[in-house]
Amino acid sequence: MASIIAVLEDNQERIELMKACLEDRFHQFEHRFFANAQEMIAFLKENLQRVLLLSLDHDLEMIPKSNGKCFDPGDGKQVAEFLAGIAPSCPIILHSTNSDSVQGMTRLLRTAGWKTIRVIPTDGNNWIEAIWLRAVRDAIVESAKPKSAAIPARTSKS
Repeated sequence: MASIIAVLEDNQERIELMKACLEDRFHQFEHRFFANAQEMIAFLKENLQRVLLLSLDHDLEMIPKSNGKCFDPGDGKQVAEFLAGIAPSCPIILHSTNSDSVQGMTRLLRTAGWKTIRVIPTDGNNWIEAIWLRAVRDAIVESAKPKSAAIPARTSKS
C-alpha cells in the first residue's frame, strides 16, 4: 500500500509546480491534490492511515459553477479543525500567505499534538522548489522520528 502526500491547494499554477517537484523527488509516493476542504476531509476520513504528509493552504478561491453561481470550497482551517479532533499521525506543512489564519491553524494543530512546518510563500512561485520541497523532505524525515516539538518556519531570501 503506497504512502500518500496530500495537498490542499487551489491555485493551478502552484499545483502543477508542486506536482512536478513531487514527481521528480518523491515519485515513490502517491500524490493527491484537493481544491476543496470538504473533499480533502472526506478523503482523510477513509485514508489518513496511508497519509505520510499533509500540506495545507488556508485561503481557497470560490469555484464558479455553470449556472453562474459560485461554490465555496471552504478553507484550510476546516481541515485543521477536523484533524484537531483525531490522533496525530503525520507532519503537516502550512503553506499560506495568510499569516493570521496560519497562526490560528498552527495553535489548533499543535495543541492537538500535530507536528507542523510553516512555509511562507514568497518570490512568486519560486518558494515551491526553494522552500516547500525542502519542507516536504524534512517532514518525511521528521515523520520517522519520535514525536517532539514542531519544526520552525522557513522563508526564502529574495
